[in-house]
Amino acid sequence: MDVASRFGPELGIARLLLEAISFSLLGILLLIGFIVLRRWYRGRYFRRLNEHTFQIRSQWEGVVNGRVPARSWRLNRLDCEIVESILLDTIEVATPEQLPPLLNCLRSSGLLDLRIHQARTTLGWKRRAALVALGRTRAPEAIPALAEALEAPSEETRIAAVRGLGRTGLLEAATPILDHLLESPLHIPEHAVKNALASCCQNFPTILLRYLSDARGPNRELLARVLGELATADLGEDLIVLATDAAPEVRASAARALGNAQPSFALPVLSVLIRDKEWFVRLRAVVALASIDHSTRIRPLLHALCDTNRYVRQRAAWALTSVGTNLDHILAQVVETQDNYALQAFISELERSGAIAEVVDALEQHCEDSAGRILLQALSAGQQNMELASKSSTAAIAGVT
Repeated sequence: MDVASRFGPELGIARLLLEAISFSLLGILLLIGFIVLRRWYRGRYFRRLNEHTFQIRSQWEGVVNGRVPARSWRLNRLDCEIVESILLDTIEVATPEQLPPLLNCLRSSGLLDLRIHQARTTLGWKRRAALVALGRTRAPEAIPALAEALEAPSEETRIAAVRGLGRTGLLEAATPILDHLLESPLHIPEHAVKNALASCCQNFPTILLRYLSDARGPNRELLARVLGELATADLGEDLIVLATDAAPEVRASAARALGNAQPSFALPVLSVLIRDKEWFVRLRAVVALASIDHSTRIRPLLHALCDTNRYVRQRAAWALTSVGTNLDHILAQVVETQDNYALQAFISELERSGAIAEVVDALEQHCEDSAGRILLQALSAGQQNMELASKSSTAAIAGVT
């Protein structure tokens, strides 16, 4: 009796250990079995996918033009997914001449109506997938369903709707986005809205002007940035109005638009913007001037080279060195400004671009007295700055030690 009472607890612990080991082994075996079954099922699925894809590809022309009836594949889920995937991939790279039969196949087979129904009735990732697929169709019928999703409570759904509208590339798809921008903020990341508007309005940027006059606050600045990227010479004198706007971001976008459109009045307007009170407006004006190939841009760029802002000076030096010809004459004009910061920026840009040797050769071929004086002044200024920097760094190291 005493022996049984003594070994009873130990036997109970051993039994618990054996049960735990047994359950662990059973769990491991079940996990291995699940992995094996899953791999077998996925292998079987991909074999079926390859077979069906090959079969559909072999009769693809008939599927598109209707010789192969849609009922032969429409009610098969796997075949339906394959046909839709191929259609959407083909539509994305199709030319305007190739697009109509592909859209007709989407419409006649009911795939377009199915996606529109899913975009309006489903939730979560299924709705977002349907919205993106609708955008890839480039079909005008998809725009109303995508526009409705702009008011969805989920931000991810609204982003999918904006991206879907942008992927259509249709001007009509820009109207819902622009209307929402006028009514209230979309609460969508700015880059998504900007990309969508740029895709939809790239062939007709004047539509942005109609909404820009009524927009306010950040939405107005967003529209101005999109217009600055898409601007063409057809915008005409409307760009002058934007260049005199009270908002600095709108003026900066006008400078970018003038550089892209390059109308006849671009140089005079940019010469005014290069004296703007906001440094980033002056910076955009310098970049725009660099894209205009005209000899009269040198004077305003020289003025920008003497700017109080370091970024404006650096960009002006880049623009002047990108002229490529008569850099020795430009160097002479830079020296005449008697601005050490301007001279340092220009010399540094010459060294960075590798044009310093060309300038030296050009100087040697001209009158030695003026050319030599200009070059010596430039080099001596740079050497003095290097010596001052070296002395200050040495003093700082000595103070630390």
